[in-house]
Amino acid sequence: MMAKDQTVLFHSTVFGPIHSRRLGTSLGINLLPDDGKVCTFDCVYCEAGYNAQGTGTTGLPSLQRLEHDLEAKLKDMKAKGETLDVITFSGNGEPTLHPRFREVVEIVNRLRDEYFPEAKTSVLTNSTRIFNPDVAAALRLVDNNILKLDSAIDPTMRLIDNPTEKSFSIGRLIPALKQFAGEGIIQTMFLRGEHDGKRIDNTTPEEIDALIAAYKEIRPKSVMIYSIDRSTPEERLEKVSKEELAVIADKIRRAGIEVSF
Repeated sequence: MMAKDQTVLFHSTVFGPIHSRRLGTSLGINLLPDDGKVCTFDCVYCEAGYNAQGTGTTGLPSLQRLEHDLEAKLKDMKAKGETLDVITFSGNGEPTLHPRFREVVEIVNRLRDEYFPEAKTSVLTNSTRIFNPDVAAALRLVDNNILKLDSAIDPTMRLIDNPTEKSFSIGRLIPALKQFAGEGIIQTMFLRGEHDGKRIDNTTPEEIDALIAAYKEIRPKSVMIYSIDRSTPEERLEKVSKEELAVIADKIRRAGIEVSF
């Protein structure tokens, strides 16, 4: 069996706080349905499962619901003397698909400033919507604009990320990512395995060289690399060890790029 039914969804608009190994104590924002998945990628490693599970019935949260739920949570955390490092847009799919994404970011920034001004705001985006000027402008309003680039080689990217828009390509993506030079953070998932009878491996010398060339062209503030940490819908995937990630990170650093893992 090559794939399994997997549905690990966030059943609320605001969830956590949880501890992120990269971001610290994080309060999550889910701008997608709380009983389904909506995404422009269908990644083989997505902990929320494949898009085939459906979009659910609850729809996208309203601005009013988001503001109410987030303020209630921040008030409660403040009253309990809890700390908060970051508020992260992630959830059940691609957060920038919310049609009022910029207004959402503005609400979250305002409430953050009121209750936890020392906290950062972060967006985990798969980069498919950065061609939209409104989305790009909204991403510039957050502290950590974290943009996905899992491979700089088209066939590998398609195997790993499976974009729902077939015209999406590395040739279009790299120039678009350059608009965030010096401020965006590129995030790359490293993995090996098999999907649909095809071998996946973005850790080969060819893949690493292509990624480094892309990083140099994009000129991000930094690069985050990581590997599988949770259950995945595709069963035939292999986690890349911390030791191997360290070797990859060292090669990226030697190219003059700041990297964390």
